[in-house]
Amino acid sequence: MSAPLTVRLRGLLPQLQPSTRRVAELVLHDPERAAGLTITQLAEEGRTSQSTIVRLCQEAGLDGYRQFRMELVAELGRSEGGPAAVAGDIAEGDDLASVVAKIAFADARAVEDTARALSVPALEAVAEAVVRAGRTDVYGVGASGIVAADLQQKLHRIGQVAFSFTDAHLALTSAALLGPGDVAIGVSHSGMTIDTVDALSIARRNGATTVAITNAPRSRIAADADHVLLTAARETTFRSGATASRLAQLTVVDCVFVAVAQRTYDASRRALEVTREAVRDRSLAARGRGPNGSRPAPGEEAG
Repeated sequence: MSAPLTVRLRGLLPQLQPSTRRVAELVLHDPERAAGLTITQLAEEGRTSQSTIVRLCQEAGLDGYRQFRMELVAELGRSEGGPAAVAGDIAEGDDLASVVAKIAFADARAVEDTARALSVPALEAVAEAVVRAGRTDVYGVGASGIVAADLQQKLHRIGQVAFSFTDAHLALTSAALLGPGDVAIGVSHSGMTIDTVDALSIARRNGATTVAITNAPRSRIAADADHVLLTAARETTFRSGATASRLAQLTVVDCVFVAVAQRTYDASRRALEVTREAVRDRSLAARGRGPNGSRPAPGEEAG
């Protein structure tokens, strides 16, 4: 499976030449109208040549414009499952119920599109590398730093030696100490975040296996990665990369975690049980207190 065409185009935008990018933005602005245009008409509206259109098709991994239109039409057909009013962007005059519906629809699509974009062979290779690794270091800043910390915590819970770094200096010093047999994972929606890109680049030069979790397949961080795990986040007015990417990235993190846990099934089960027991008494319920912190009356059962 591959990500929907419009998702792939959004991921390619930062790396496209100006004329090619202009056509991609034209398609993204109104996919339904673009699907009805011939290559000549699209070239005219994009103020460019037909060869530029063909180049955009190739950048998107397609044989030509005919396949480009077919994929666009197919994607529009899949989108008919949700009303246009729900699938659209958030408008200034939307009531709160509409905002909730649009956010829920966009979040569900982000997860579904990411599942389609995620390469199973790449996921398998990453899981195998993490299982064999002496240590796994995860890098990310901003919202991606939250995702990096989540992956580190999940791996740590099943006994994997893992660390996460959101500070640029700490990330660089960590990467400098990695070597063959270690794994470095960089999380960057745009694929162009300098702190994350530099850390992954240093780790690769030192011989570590490098992994990129990104929305941009042709980005700098993808070029520095042995394995690329693609996300497919759709940005809207109020859901910029820092927000829209998080669910997509967490979907990939969950897939990595479960793939690693499967490969170390018995050890992972034991580790989860031991760590769960270690924090069991941190719950008020475990200490016999109710939801408001009070102890149950004599004869009452604490729930």
